[in-house]
Amino acid sequence: MATRALLYRRPAEPATVLVRHGSQFFTVRLRRHRRARRYTLRIHPTDREAILTMPPRGTIIEAKEFANIHGGWIAARLGRLPKAAPFQPGTVVPLRGVPHRLVHRSGERGTVWTETRDSGEKILCVAGGVEHMDRRVHDFLKREARKDLQKAASLHAAELGVRVRRISIRDQSSRWGSCTSAGSLSFSWRLILAPPFVLDYLAAHEVAHLVEMNHSARFWRVVDKVCASVTRAKTWLDTHGNDLHRYGIQE
Repeated sequence: MATRALLYRRPAEPATVLVRHGSQFFTVRLRRHRRARRYTLRIHPTDREAILTMPPRGTIIEAKEFANIHGGWIAARLGRLPKAAPFQPGTVVPLRGVPHRLVHRSGERGTVWTETRDSGEKILCVAGGVEHMDRRVHDFLKREARKDLQKAASLHAAELGVRVRRISIRDQSSRWGSCTSAGSLSFSWRLILAPPFVLDYLAAHEVAHLVEMNHSARFWRVVDKVCASVTRAKTWLDTHGNDLHRYGIQE
């Protein structure tokens, strides 16, 4: 085994540490990263847990001390997370920014579709067993996200004269999208929950990286060239973006 592999391989290490703050206890997940220079903490919005990143030579004792010192920060951040909205009957979920109530239709064929009630309320109908509702809604939203993002990315790529080789739809917690120099784009499926101008901005943002692989002034000029809603979309994400992570999360 290579020397580097031996350095980072610590199979006996615990995966988590327990932190106490007042009368509350929190499980903190440990993550060792070879490029980390210090201990850092972040909150995973969908898993609803604290993650502590450790430098290569960090110790579990030091990690636990660091987590305990920041117990108040962990409690405050977890306490501020929006209430979970699981994909169950009655939950209201935004689809392209428009609220839709989830309705179970056990006696009908199909998977997931939209309807409008006489009252004007938008609903998202889910067929089949209620135990499969969560998965079917997730699958539906991912398909819709892929469809909208592929369309938007293709339009922006044509405007800029670049080629998108591949689009991946994931559940990214730290960023809404990413781009590789090889032309592969990755997006969070949760963008389908946001208004269309937000999804369009993110598509334009990542496609623009195929022209400028940075966040320089030149990059932002490219984004502005193909997207007229940059400021509006960034403001929406700053205000409402964190709320999108609560959907599909079990209480």
